[in-house]
Amino acid sequence: MGRLEGKVAIITGAGAGMGLASTKRFLEEGARVVAAEISEEGLARLRDLPGCTPVRADVTIQANVDELVATAERLGGLDIVFNNAGIMDGFKVAGEVTDALWERVLAVNLTGPMMLCRAALPIMQRAGRGVIINTSSVAGLAGGKAGAAYTASKHGIIGLTKSIAAMYSPDGIRCVIIAPGSVNTGMDRGGQYSQRSLDTISKTGGASPRGSDPVEVANVAVFLASDEASFVNGAVIPVDGGWMAF
Repeated sequence: MGRLEGKVAIITGAGAGMGLASTKRFLEEGARVVAAEISEEGLARLRDLPGCTPVRADVTIQANVDELVATAERLGGLDIVFNNAGIMDGFKVAGEVTDALWERVLAVNLTGPMMLCRAALPIMQRAGRGVIINTSSVAGLAGGKAGAAYTASKHGIIGLTKSIAAMYSPDGIRCVIIAPGSVNTGMDRGGQYSQRSLDTISKTGGASPRGSDPVEVANVAVFLASDEASFVNGAVIPVDGGWMAF
């Protein structure tokens, strides 16, 4: 019997990288997965996975978020949310970031997860249980790992997670954070870096042991979603090969 047997999960950004690896691992552990993905390429990777229900969704649009939750309810409920979708910011420092870039990065990385948490929480409250896994980054624990918008978004999601953990623990709901380091996902990093960005990267990036395989992050997500992590709440779990220890 799998560790997630009988559970229904929503995973965002499910069509590539950590999201695809997590979708496959959740399925292997017995979960049914509502796999949210915005790209046709990503959706194509999901369609033939048994137990997976792919849904085209933009996590910044409330109607799309509501459809994800409704799809989960049609499958029998909502036990797990993994807010994995995210975008980079090209390492644009504060003096270079445009309003459009700031708003887009915050929308995908922070507002979108908040919207899905907000939609999922009443269902989990009624059930008296639930797990929400949000995705931060080593950039949520430091200042020189990404640009201003990405760094702000990843610090912000930690605050949101801790608030949910504190306020909804009495309802049997856990909310935790995964904070990956460098992951070999092929994510678009958002354009050309400035010299200031390159100088900072050269100082802070060298300590990273290596890029992780997406499944190494997915395995942590499976643990956090499972009953094995029943007393893990409000925690930030770095999955960085020790990068933040240097």
